[in-house]
Amino acid sequence: MLRTLLAPRLVALHLLVIGVLVSFTMLGRWQLGVFEASGKPILAADPAPVAVTELTQAGRHIPADAVGRQVTATGTYDASGQLLVADRMADVSAPGGRAAKGRGFWLLTPLRLADGTLVAVVRGWVSSPEDPAVAVPAGTVTVSGRLRPAEPTNAVQRSSQTLPAGQVATVSTGELINVWTDAPLRDGFVVATAQEPASQAKHVVVQPPTEGVGLTWRNLAYAVQWWVFALFAVYMWFHFVRDDVRAARAARTGTAQETPETSVTPETPATSGERATPAAPGGPADGADIV
Repeated sequence: MLRTLLAPRLVALHLLVIGVLVSFTMLGRWQLGVFEASGKPILAADPAPVAVTELTQAGRHIPADAVGRQVTATGTYDASGQLLVADRMADVSAPGGRAAKGRGFWLLTPLRLADGTLVAVVRGWVSSPEDPAVAVPAGTVTVSGRLRPAEPTNAVQRSSQTLPAGQVATVSTGELINVWTDAPLRDGFVVATAQEPASQAKHVVVQPPTEGVGLTWRNLAYAVQWWVFALFAVYMWFHFVRDDVRAARAARTGTAQETPETSVTPETPATSGERATPAAPGGPADGADIV
């Protein structure tokens, strides 16, 4: 059997099937990867920054297409209204481009615009309320950042422990209008990515807008198709090998079962000194008495 399996024709078949299996398996894995990647959000269009007043209004929700947009805002911070958003685990970028992670507080400060309205600004992140960056800069500032929608009040699940004064659990416009009552408050909030003059607070990293494209089930079907082809190649290889092994076995069995030569019994030769007497025509048989 081993000699049959290692015949040149079958060796070529073995190598061909191995190549087919490797190729079809990789093609199926590639299509599966395309299918998996299709479900991931992709970056959406990221227009140039606009003034925050173009996208937000007091008393009206920000439109869905404005979420994540780059905005700018110029005004003065109201230090008396600053709040700390407690227990925030966020990626932050420190001055100088260094990245860090930690649990701490967002610095939520109202920015009074030229028209007298307020916009909530997350100036940055600090690890404790005693951090020097908590101090609110004075004078006119220009903030660049991304616009985010107001968080629902149940967005963060917390224990029954009451937060200290000056701290909140979420950035909720519905709650802030009851805290900042001296001016109309625009909906949503700005996560600052830059500020002039520069701030010592670590800026919270906010991702650009994304959009989902949905899973491409066609690629999953292609992956299964390639793997079915691979299994079919194995099936055909098995049948070709089995037929060759059977044929070789039948050839060996037929040779072993050939009919043997017929044996012929030799005539017994006459003993020395004896001579066969031919019988006379019509005469008596050998050994008969003559009267």
